[in-house]
Amino acid sequence: MTFEVVAAIGLAVWLYLLTARGAFWLCRERDDAVPGAPPRWPRVAAVVPARNEAECIAESIRSLVRQDYPGELAIVVVDDDSDDGTADVARRAAAGAGRPVEVMTSRGVAPGWTGKLWALHQGVAAAEAAPQPPDYLLLTDADIVHAPDSVSALVARAEHSSLALTSLMAKLRCDSFAERSHVPAFVLFFQMLYPFAWVNARDRATAAAAGGCMLVRASALRRAGGFESIRGALIDDCSLAKRLKAVGPIWLGLTDRVCSIRRYDAPEDVMRMISRSAYAQLNYSPLLLLAVTLGMALTFLAGPMLALFAAGPARLLGALTWALMALAFQPMLRFYRMSPLWGPALPAIAAAYMVYTFESAYRYARGQGGAWKGRVQANVSCPPR
Repeated sequence: MTFEVVAAIGLAVWLYLLTARGAFWLCRERDDAVPGAPPRWPRVAAVVPARNEAECIAESIRSLVRQDYPGELAIVVVDDDSDDGTADVARRAAAGAGRPVEVMTSRGVAPGWTGKLWALHQGVAAAEAAPQPPDYLLLTDADIVHAPDSVSALVARAEHSSLALTSLMAKLRCDSFAERSHVPAFVLFFQMLYPFAWVNARDRATAAAAGGCMLVRASALRRAGGFESIRGALIDDCSLAKRLKAVGPIWLGLTDRVCSIRRYDAPEDVMRMISRSAYAQLNYSPLLLLAVTLGMALTFLAGPMLALFAAGPARLLGALTWALMALAFQPMLRFYRMSPLWGPALPAIAAAYMVYTFESAYRYARGQGGAWKGRVQANVSCPPR
């Protein structure tokens, strides 16, 4: 295959991505416009699974108890076998709260379950055991901080559009060099894989969610089979979204209302986060790993390499492809208030993510797949889906 052919294919890929993949790169799916208040504010229970989250959970819980939500809002924290005092920190943060807060402890993980899903299962069971069970379940991580109107906005949207699932892609911390060089691209790649406009379209099968903030209609969760139906899933948010879209419409968008305060101070921190589930996304398939590597190389690396080292038409086409890449990155860079000069760096960032995916496969081969805070989960038996 000649350089010109490779360059033409790479350019065609980016023309497709920019014009025919749900306009993912424009970042239009946001929660800026909130529907009006519903006739009745339904009951909501927030369930927070937490494993060794002493550093983050206090701020997260305080943001929940300070919600301006006009309806009933209860909070259940599930301490998932923490050894850093997470439960005590959560109790102190909830002290004096005007809303009910329960801190419960999970001991061990049931066979066939991943840790987070087992914690969520227990927390939801506790919430639904209340004299008045919740209409909605807010599944939110212990590093997530909510603006005061977060729950109100989520519920208003869910009620207005009769949604089974309303999810927000939490705005990730983007302060350190490692975060600035990885986070905006991470969100862009997620949108490329799951265009939010397609997720939100009722006539498309594309389903995804962001696990840090998911408002789930309780009746829809029961119809979808509950957490039991995905109990072994490592990528639990997208697995749940797929189940829920089968029973009702879902919605996913970007937001400034919901933020993650988890720190990624070094590239190794980002690598651990990505490698935890990257190979699971490929169904632990070496063939898919090879195919994705070749696809990523053609999509992100061929154009810049040809622009730098080829000549003639191949160089021109490669430069044009690189320019389109940088253009596609601009809306996400603006969303994170970063310099547009990061745009041309997208191929290098993509190359780093390719390395992290191989690291994920390597860890899986060594029996360390899905490692998260001392727990290995990638070999959990998954039920049929």
